[in-house]
Amino acid sequence: MTGPSRPAKLGLATAAALVVANIIGTGIFTSTGYQAQALHDAGTMLVAWVIGGVLALCGAAAYAELGAMMPRAGGEYVYLREAYHPAIGAMSGWVSLTAGFSAAIAVSALGFATYLHDVVPGLDAGLSQRVVAVALVLAMTGLHSLDTAIGGRVQTAFTIAKVGLLLVFVIAGLALGTGDWTHFDARAGGITANVPTGAFAESLFWVGFAYTGWNAAAYLASELRDPARTLPRALFLGTGGVIVLYLLVNITFLYALSPEELGAPVVDVGAAAASALFRPTAGKVMALLVSLALVSSVSAMVMAGPRIYAAMAEDGALPAALARRTRRGVPAVAVSVQGVLACAFILVGDLGKLIQYIQFTLFVSAALAVGAVYVLRVRQPDLPRPYKTTLYPLTPAVFLALSGWSIYMQVKSQPWGSLAGTLTLLAGGLAYAVLEWRKQALAAPAPEPLPTATIVD
Repeated sequence: MTGPSRPAKLGLATAAALVVANIIGTGIFTSTGYQAQALHDAGTMLVAWVIGGVLALCGAAAYAELGAMMPRAGGEYVYLREAYHPAIGAMSGWVSLTAGFSAAIAVSALGFATYLHDVVPGLDAGLSQRVVAVALVLAMTGLHSLDTAIGGRVQTAFTIAKVGLLLVFVIAGLALGTGDWTHFDARAGGITANVPTGAFAESLFWVGFAYTGWNAAAYLASELRDPARTLPRALFLGTGGVIVLYLLVNITFLYALSPEELGAPVVDVGAAAASALFRPTAGKVMALLVSLALVSSVSAMVMAGPRIYAAMAEDGALPAALARRTRRGVPAVAVSVQGVLACAFILVGDLGKLIQYIQFTLFVSAALAVGAVYVLRVRQPDLPRPYKTTLYPLTPAVFLALSGWSIYMQVKSQPWGSLAGTLTLLAGGLAYAVLEWRKQALAAPAPEPLPTATIVD
């Protein structure tokens, strides 16, 4: 049932919490292990996390301008449609539906099940873990089908708990843990020798995945109170806070385990580090807490994604059913469709390959959106801009350069993940063309009936 116009309900605290919750997910608890396989020097690994944070901040600055200028739910779909062409916007929207949210939800849910395996040994890495992951997705889908305000309050509580967990881990690990600071000794030539390499660019790929979600508040712009002020603040507060937290967490990981040990590979990095710092029992406790923290990540993405699909459906770029909202303003059909897709990714996907697929498609989509800042400055210079990108035009250029480098290295080293992402983009364009053809066919006037012949005796 389609309801009346919805008042904005979400303030700065909830919007910033949504950014934090979307960023802090499976990435921080797994990416360091994948990263250590490409790099073997602790200092270089930390530099990658700093550069990844700079990349996220530059992207957030561009999205803040776009979101404050066009405070409508939909994120990249809205920006690319206005800057380039409706077909490009539709392609980005399909990326959000598949890789950006449904596949990302599947990754976080699989991460939840992986960490839960450390606590419940009987939970094998096969079907039972996938069943647990599907159950989590279904539970969060049900919650966020009910009410935006209720979901927002639950999300804020989850985020506070998750940030608190990481802070306690950092403080206890560095103050009381039995780590080794020699893990930070220079290896393989140190920072200056490692940063210019292709391995460093590959490392940025994994780090970039951990920072994915910095643009989350833009997807709910139409549901924010005073979006022109709230959106930029939420993006910067959320992203800046996560950068500091990520550096502290990775310092703690490297204090606990050497780069060689992290690159074994270690997927459940948090549990392994806690076991090394304290004792195996602490590793189990950490695994339980991380699994609970990943519930927040799933919840945040389940909440944010459907706003894009609803906005696309309202414009005719997706089936109209996805625009239907409940009396409380929730796009319940879109929430449900996203949940079904996420469950499908869980049942057929692999954690590492899903991450590769997600990051390629999101880098391409985000690069196009950041480039839209330049395009709209030229094409629509008089359009009101309540917020303008900090350090323009340098900021978008830095984002495009770093993301382009990482995209190139992924195409070179992981061609199949790049191919899957490219096919997703093309499928989005094809779906848009089919929907446009159907709309035009339905709008075409019916042919006039032929005149009836008169028979004369």
